[in-house]
Amino acid sequence: QQEKEDLQGKLKLREHLSQTAGKSKATPAPSKNIDLEMKQLQCKLKNSNKEITKQSTTIKSLKSEVQEKEERIQELQAKISQLERDFTMKKHLIEDLKSHLKASQENEKTSNKTLESLERKVKALAEDCSGKKISIDSLKQRLNVATKEKSQYEQMYQKAKDELEKKDLRLTKLEDKMTETECAMTELETAASDPLHSLAKQSTEALETLQKELLLTSEKVEEFKTFIKTLSRELQHSIQELRTKIKKAKKMDKMKASKNCLSQESFQLAASILNVSTTDLEEILDVEDDEETAKTKMKFEKDKEWLQCIQKLMEAQFPFASHLMDVILEKLNEKKKLLEEYSSLMKHTI
Repeated sequence: QQEKEDLQGKLKLREHLSQTAGKSKATPAPSKNIDLEMKQLQCKLKNSNKEITKQSTTIKSLKSEVQEKEERIQELQAKISQLERDFTMKKHLIEDLKSHLKASQENEKTSNKTLESLERKVKALAEDCSGKKISIDSLKQRLNVATKEKSQYEQMYQKAKDELEKKDLRLTKLEDKMTETECAMTELETAASDPLHSLAKQSTEALETLQKELLLTSEKVEEFKTFIKTLSRELQHSIQELRTKIKKAKKMDKMKASKNCLSQESFQLAASILNVSTTDLEEILDVEDDEETAKTKMKFEKDKEWLQCIQKLMEAQFPFASHLMDVILEKLNEKKKLLEEYSSLMKHTI
């Protein structure tokens, strides 16, 4: 506005000068300059008018903002009064809490004394526990030795039982053959007369040779059966060992992963919190889940079924060689797969 007033004053002055210049005709050159200045001033005046309109619009917007802010201030003042009331209420509450705090501090002193006595008791109990733990470890070692011995004795008992069954079968077969031969002999004795006595002797000699051959063949068959049974058991045993090795390798892999995730300090800290050694903590972490135990049970049952299948094939009628070969090949393929898995796991752990 001031600039506008100044420009208007200058314009009036210029008009006055132009009028005086029109009167005095002696100086025409300066009047041209005055016209140019007049035009410039008019342009400036237009620009200033535009700026004034802009300023007026901004003023209006600012007025509306000021009004909004005043309303906001009123709202905030109402809130402040409410907060002051809340503050006074909270002040009273704080005073009450201070009194409660004093009472709780007194209670804490008494509880600290009881805590100290309890800590002493806990230390004594921890010492007792450590002693008991050592005894438990020794008992565990004894139990492991006993279980190993038990498994060995069970294997020996099973072998003896199998041998006994084989011998019983041989005995029954021999008794049957003996009864058959006795019946045949009695029949020959009754049927044959004195002139056919020599023929009877020849037949008895032939029977004896046949019996010897039969005994030899039966012994060979029994040897073959024992060979197949021992082979199948050895196969099953080696597959079980491979499975246990794979399980151990997987456990080791998991343990390595868990140890990598946990640092040594955190591992020791966890052991100290649980009041156990690091080896015991590893044993706790090394617990099989229900799925793995179920799988191992299933595999054990399948192995039993496989052995029973071989037994049935051995007891079945001829020919059974092709079926027996298929069954043994199936187990050999399983062993091959397990060996490949174990080698890959060992490479991975290395």
